[in-house]
Amino acid sequence: MDRTKILIVDDESRMRKLLRDFLVRKNFTVLEAGDGEEALEIFYREKDLSLIILDVMMPKLSGFEVLKEIRETSQVPVIMVTAKGDESDELQGFDLGVDEYIAKPFSPKILVARVEAILRRTTPEGEEEKVLTAGDITLDRMAHQVTIGGKNIDLSYKEFELLAYFMENNGIALSREKILTSVWNYDYFGDARTIDTHVKKLRSKLGEQGDYIKTIWGMGYKFEV
Repeated sequence: MDRTKILIVDDESRMRKLLRDFLVRKNFTVLEAGDGEEALEIFYREKDLSLIILDVMMPKLSGFEVLKEIRETSQVPVIMVTAKGDESDELQGFDLGVDEYIAKPFSPKILVARVEAILRRTTPEGEEEKVLTAGDITLDRMAHQVTIGGKNIDLSYKEFELLAYFMENNGIALSREKILTSVWNYDYFGDARTIDTHVKKLRSKLGEQGDYIKTIWGMGYKFEV
């Protein structure tokens, strides 16, 4: 069986080597790109990438430009890395479809844990229900597809997982902390506004069915059909 393939995109060779060493120890196959143009060349050449770690500030093409082009044809999970720690950068990343966001400096062990968490979510366990339905929404885990009334809805990886979690817990009030722990699959120490940003985008993409997601002020959300 082929090993899981990850692309690291960063113009700092020392950073690439550091992350590569940690990931190789976990038995991942690692590819590297030193700028945005090289990243896209590898993306189009390698059809079986499982995840991309993408730096924001790079020569030739920025991480945002690379992500925007990737999202035109693929929903491969993307972890975006920034040295700025700027909230506007983070919001722009989420708007373009980033799945995780981490600011430098960070612990490579933490980043690897987030990589493993995302990859676990992309391989549903056998006992999980493969097709979920709620009202007019149908979610197919195997095809990684969501339809409303037969029309395909284009969701990012994280939006897909968030919707699946909501549908699995139809009618149950969920705190932001529980959603973060369950969907992101690690203990999240950042700002819970991450959830609000994803919910806002998910509601927008679901159209009228976005009303299924109710806000519980001061707590979190409840998906109810």
